[in-house]
Amino acid sequence: MRQINIQPRPNTGMRCNTSWHFNASLIEDLIPEMKEYWPDLLAPSSPEFWKYEWTKHGTCAAKAESLNSEHKYFSKALELYRKYDLNSVLKNNQIVPSEENYTLDQVETAITSYYGVKPKIQCIHPAKGGKVQTLGQIEICVDRDFQLIDCEKSTEKIWSNDIPAVLVSGQSDLSVCDHSMPVYYPPVPSRS
Repeated sequence: MRQINIQPRPNTGMRCNTSWHFNASLIEDLIPEMKEYWPDLLAPSSPEFWKYEWTKHGTCAAKAESLNSEHKYFSKALELYRKYDLNSVLKNNQIVPSEENYTLDQVETAITSYYGVKPKIQCIHPAKGGKVQTLGQIEICVDRDFQLIDCEKSTEKIWSNDIPAVLVSGQSDLSVCDHSMPVYYPPVPSRS
């Protein structure tokens, strides 16, 4: 899985402030923890993933005073990650990275029954003729007070609708998972 998101993340579908560039030196003290808890599994030694998250989501979240800097944004994301510990919830429900497949209902039920809110789960769909989708991202949404909320409600409850949702060129190949197809939760590749 590329990431499990429990972060202040406006779901606008666009970048809010393209002039506010990512500067890794501003979060240097957080990098070790980010590498452990919020890595880019596709390019572990690169800050490009965090740059993308800041540019697309952080600059939007920065409208809130509690998130109005790179350091505040990434610190809060890590705090929420530790607080909600989604990996443990999945593991306690025997959903672990492995060569086994799961149903989307198993993943959704584990999360919804523990947290009491509906997550947003996205998958990487198989090539034509493929029979298994790969778990790509799980989002647990929070409101402006960082309380859990159904992800379906997050756009109107967290961030104003004055920013239209549009597709961004270069957006990842993640999309809503197919309930009728098995879900593969791949083991994390070795970081050596």
